[in-house]
Amino acid sequence: MITIRGLGRWICLAIIAADVAWSAGPPPDVAPIQAPFAMPQLQRPVFPDRTIDIRDHGAVGDGRRLNTRAIARAILACSEAGGGRVLVPEGVWLSGAIHLQSNIELHLSAGAVLRFSTDPGDYLPPVFTRWAGFECWNYSPLIYARDCANIAITGTGKLDGQGNPWWAWSRQGQQAAMVRLMEMGRSGTPVEERVFGTSQGSMRPQFISPINCKDVLIEGISLNGGPFWTIQCIYCENVVIRNVTIDSFQNGPGPNNDGINLDSCLNALIEYCTFNTGDDCLALKSGLNEDGWRVGRPTENVVIRHCTMERGHGGVVIGSEMSGGVRNVYAHDCMMHGTDRGLRIKSTRGRGGVVEDIWYENIQMRNIAGEAITFNAFYSSWGAGGATDRPPLVRNIHIKDVTCEHAAVAIELTALPDRPFENITLENVSINSQRGMQATDVRKLLLRNCRINGTPLDKGGWGG
Repeated sequence: MITIRGLGRWICLAIIAADVAWSAGPPPDVAPIQAPFAMPQLQRPVFPDRTIDIRDHGAVGDGRRLNTRAIARAILACSEAGGGRVLVPEGVWLSGAIHLQSNIELHLSAGAVLRFSTDPGDYLPPVFTRWAGFECWNYSPLIYARDCANIAITGTGKLDGQGNPWWAWSRQGQQAAMVRLMEMGRSGTPVEERVFGTSQGSMRPQFISPINCKDVLIEGISLNGGPFWTIQCIYCENVVIRNVTIDSFQNGPGPNNDGINLDSCLNALIEYCTFNTGDDCLALKSGLNEDGWRVGRPTENVVIRHCTMERGHGGVVIGSEMSGGVRNVYAHDCMMHGTDRGLRIKSTRGRGGVVEDIWYENIQMRNIAGEAITFNAFYSSWGAGGATDRPPLVRNIHIKDVTCEHAAVAIELTALPDRPFENITLENVSINSQRGMQATDVRKLLLRNCRINGTPLDKGGWGG
């Protein structure tokens, strides 16, 4: 048995070995998915052998001319021809909102930079979306698709969201607009009447956000400086996101710049991605309070593997918008080095919803500013609970082979007294931390070969 006091050298060797294994990038093909629950073997979508160059439709890559219409013409021409690849070649291409269509692969060549306008008018008219857990009509995401099948964003180029001008909204009109939207959700206002994207309602758009799409691929690209959440897949089925680099700090840390959010999605694989974000690196969501219950679509069947979280509020996070439920999640072989927290589930009274059948395995952490593992049913940010006091339910969580070289707090499990967490298993967990473990209102907590600062938890290693 390896205790935490002897783990330093072992962790370093393991990290070096993992870095060497991952430095060459992901394998060219999507490896078979092995999960502790049934889910399909996801593959890349296949497109017709056809390439449409945006330059042939009037695009100019000088970084100054707005190419929104030229790119739209290229996408339309490719779609009308039966689908294929829309090519963004080397150069700096300024654009407003880009709307994909079925059977379209938007491909960024090496040296291509797709730079997005900071003029809100370039993202109108409003489109249907889900914003922080509530359905509404808002500014178009920078790249958007609705009701599409077989779509992709690929290549080795970069997407530049120029986020700074948008970020001030989080301190200005967005707060009032968000409160108004939450009240609409609580009162059951019809979605078609929840119209934002106006001077009276200013909520930042997402960077990439397909909604109600099937067979979605995002691969190879780099993103920086989005206005809001970076990649938010909403109501999507069969999603593959691989070898994507998200850096929210290139132009300074942006507020609420989550890396990847799966929002009421079915069957998803996220692998070989790198996160350096101004909020959670990777979060699983399913709507907020009354609107989440109304829609009633969980996020389920998700595999997360071979990802690196370098900075962010949390590494792999569930919630806090989880009112539609989150189930069947397997996160394994990931590294979190410098995030505020590692594994996190967050919710609050009034959310309702069920988080269940979650597996974390072979997770390496170091230099975690807060808790290495934290499940908290008293989360207070990003909107209060609903009009009812419906409590969330968290159960059947399995944590195995997790190491952390340093954290402020090892483990914190805090449930509501009237809705305890159920069936939490920790096996082969070794953490070096300033504070130990606290568990409040947890039913059926099983600890097997777990140590904090070298002391077995069954021999006084709980340390407050």
